[in-house]
Amino acid sequence: MSLPASASSDATRWKPIAFWALKIVFAVAFFGAAAMKLYGPPPMVAEFDAVGLGQWFRYFTAILEIGGAILLLVPRTTFFGAALLTVVCVGAFFAQILVLHQDWIHTVVMAAILAAIAWSQRGQVQLS
Repeated sequence: MSLPASASSDATRWKPIAFWALKIVFAVAFFGAAAMKLYGPPPMVAEFDAVGLGQWFRYFTAILEIGGAILLLVPRTTFFGAALLTVVCVGAFFAQILVLHQDWIHTVVMAAILAAIAWSQRGQVQLS
């Protein structure tokens, strides 16, 4: 049984809106996370001290998050932004599991959604 024409056109119309909303939510989340890293409240500094790579890594992670969020919002670079932020989430997952021993499920959920965004945009990548 197929959907009526109006139902399928409604779904087609809402798909890009939902996709943009999802990208905006993720970009805002990563901009916020980067801002906290750059601001450097004591708990954030302590987490990066515990990881053992130094405070430079806190700034580096913030730069990756800002860059990934910007790339995520630009249609031609959405794939690269989602891929970069997926890698950031994977790194956060390992930091949570191996060193910090804190909640890790949010990193897995975010990485899965970002990987799905990247996968959906793989056709937009033109290497030549």
